[in-house]
Amino acid sequence: MCYKGFVIIGLTGRNGSGKGVVADYLQTKGFGFWSLSDVIRDEITRQGAEVTRPRLIHVGRELRSKYGNDHLAQEILSKLHADRNYVVDSFRHPSEVRAFSRQPDFYLVEVEAEVEVRHQRVCARARENDPVTLERFLELERQELSSPDTQGQQLLATGRLANVSFANNGTKQDLRSEVAEWLKRTAPKMTRPGWDPYFMKLAQVVALRSNCIKRKVGAIIVRDLRVISTGYNGTPRGTKNCFEGGCPRCAGLADSGTQLDECLCSHAEENAITQAAYHGVSVNGGVLYTTYSPCLTCSKMIINSGVSEVVYNLEYPLSGSSFRLLREASVVCRRLTVEEAAAPPEISEMRPPK
Repeated sequence: MCYKGFVIIGLTGRNGSGKGVVADYLQTKGFGFWSLSDVIRDEITRQGAEVTRPRLIHVGRELRSKYGNDHLAQEILSKLHADRNYVVDSFRHPSEVRAFSRQPDFYLVEVEAEVEVRHQRVCARARENDPVTLERFLELERQELSSPDTQGQQLLATGRLANVSFANNGTKQDLRSEVAEWLKRTAPKMTRPGWDPYFMKLAQVVALRSNCIKRKVGAIIVRDLRVISTGYNGTPRGTKNCFEGGCPRCAGLADSGTQLDECLCSHAEENAITQAAYHGVSVNGGVLYTTYSPCLTCSKMIINSGVSEVVYNLEYPLSGSSFRLLREASVVCRRLTVEEAAAPPEISEMRPPK
C-alpha cells in the first residue's frame, strides 16, 4: 500500500552547480538524505581503492553494466521509508529517474550554473581530487554529459527529465529562497489511509507472528477506533510451536480442508477473542478485521462474543456455512481486498467501525 503525503526530491546537475546547497537546505527542513553516488563510493571502498572523480565515473559504469542502468536507484529506493520526506542527490542516468518516477510525489530538480562559477566552486572545495585547471574540469565534464556507452553517465538526457531547473549563479541564500518558494507551490496535499485499510494492514502485520506452517493469519478487534485485542493462528499457549512440530496435522502436510478435527492450532479470530477474555476486555460491539474470512467454529465464537462486524481480506475455503450463519445472526460481513486498500477512499466516505 502506498499513500501520498511524503516527497522525494531528486537532484541532478553538473559538477559544482550547487546540488549540495539544495540538499543541505532541505535537510534543515527535515528531509532525509541519500546520494546515488554513495553506492559507488561504497563499492570503491570495498575494492580498497581511492575515491576520485574518474574512478567514480568508471565504477558507476561497471555497476550499471553488471546490475542494470537503474541499479544505483534501486539500491537507494530500498533504504527509503514512507514516514518522511527525502532528498536524493546525484541522478546521472535516465534509468535512475525512471525508477524513482514510479514513486508518488517524486520530483527531479536540476541545478545549473555558468561554467566559470562552477569551476571556482570546485577549486574552493578541493574534494576527491577535483580537477584544478579549467581544461581538466571540462574534460571530465564531457565524460559525464553523454556517452555512447549506455551504461555511462548521461547528464544531458537526465537533465531533460527534470521537473524544474534552478540557475545558481548568485548566492546560496538566493538558491535556498527559490527552492523554498517552489516547494511551497509543489508540495502535495497529504492523504492518509482510511480506517478500514489502516486496520487491515495492522492485521496483516499481526499475521507475521503466526507459528503455523500451513497458513499465516492475523486478526484484530477494534472498538471506538481503538485496537483492543490481536490474535494470530498457532498452537495453544505454553505448547510447542506448530513450526517446531507441535501440530501433527500441519507437520504431516494434510490437504487443505481435511483432518481439521485433528489440528491443534487455534485460529487468529479465536485467539483475538480469547485473548480479550483472558485480559478481561469486552469485545461486545467490536469490529473484527481478519486477513482470511472466518471458519465455522470462529464464526460461532464471533457471534457469541458480541462482535458486530467482520471485515476480511481473502476468502478462506469452506466459508459458505460461515457466511450464512453470520448473516442469520445479523453480523455484518464484508470483504476488503488488498487492491481496494491500496487506493483508500476519502476518510469522510468511510463508515467508521461501530
